[in-house]
Amino acid sequence: MTTRRILGIDPGSRITGIGIIDTDGRRNQHVFSTCLRLGDASFPERLGTIFSELTRIIREYQPLEMAIESVFVSNNPASALKLGQARGAAICAGVIAGLPVAEYSPKEVKQATVGKGGADKAQVQHMVKLLLSLQGRLQVDTADALAVALCHAHASHLQQRLRSTVA
Repeated sequence: MTTRRILGIDPGSRITGIGIIDTDGRRNQHVFSTCLRLGDASFPERLGTIFSELTRIIREYQPLEMAIESVFVSNNPASALKLGQARGAAICAGVIAGLPVAEYSPKEVKQATVGKGGADKAQVQHMVKLLLSLQGRLQVDTADALAVALCHAHASHLQQRLRSTVA
């Protein structure tokens, strides 16, 4: 079975989580993860940092696919707009690098990782550590990005199996 490298993104205008895994459809292995801490720079500068850092990471780690968490409904329209723009900067980095981009809702990511769509952050962190055999403390945004990559690994593997069954 072919190994695929998947880049998972948990977008944010202050902190963007990044996680990369290798998967063969049965086993998943942690490759790289980090958080882009965007600080107090102007908003356009933060968007530029998301784009340029993801471009650098894509060039360095050569993922074949990208998955990103979709915007959740927020009570604060300004926050939702900023999150959407952060997603856009991340998606542009992936598309310009030639990666297919998949989008998953927070509920889908939690369902695929924990087994229930209403899981909390601690449950996601715990399951990501178990699924990827990670030790030590795992930052929330990093865990979320790795969970997005795991969600895509499961979903795309299932879609591939369904296609081969129909063919």
